[in-house]
Amino acid sequence: MYQLDLMTTEGCHLCDDAVAILQLGLEPDEAEVDLVDIVYDEALMERYATRIPVLVDRVGGGELNWPFDGQRLAQFLQNCAQP
Repeated sequence: MYQLDLMTTEGCHLCDDAVAILQLGLEPDEAEVDLVDIVYDEALMERYATRIPVLVDRVGGGELNWPFDGQRLAQFLQNCAQP
């Protein structure tokens, strides 16, 4: 199972679009995706404030920057580590 974080924040319409792509592109038992609101962490704000949404592989550290679609998501997952 993939372990992923979606860097996001409240009111981000692009983040809403990314969530929709994840819902369509992932099977429920294929991945665990946590939504991480960057506003509560200064380091995350510095790293992602101008880039969100960003999908992060918690195990391998890879990142998928916006914009992405189902095809780019599938390519990203092929490179993700699974525990």
